[in-house]
Amino acid sequence: EPPPPEPPAEQKSPPLPPAQEEFSFLPLVHDIIKCMDKDSQDVHQVLNELKNKFQEMRKLISSMPGIGVSPEQQQQQLQNLREQVRTKNELLQKYKSLCMFEIPKE
Repeated sequence: EPPPPEPPAEQKSPPLPPAQEEFSFLPLVHDIIKCMDKDSQDVHQVLNELKNKFQEMRKLISSMPGIGVSPEQQQQQLQNLREQVRTKNELLQKYKSLCMFEIPKE
């Protein structure tokens, strides 16, 4: 008996951008200050949470597309894209002026 066919591979949708709150370090800093005011032993736990959050953000930043592109390269890419837009706009105007797109009246 042949093995059953494999189900089609699911296409993963791109990950959703993190919520704005996930980028905020202020609540953790506030918690640290409160723990220090109370002489609480929880300060070490909250400090570890802050450290972990910094590590997560470093990973996120290093995985962002284009992070390795220098400002000069970005400017060159921007200039190239602007030139492409200008050329395409010129071509579009040229084609429009040829009157090939007029709809005949019935």
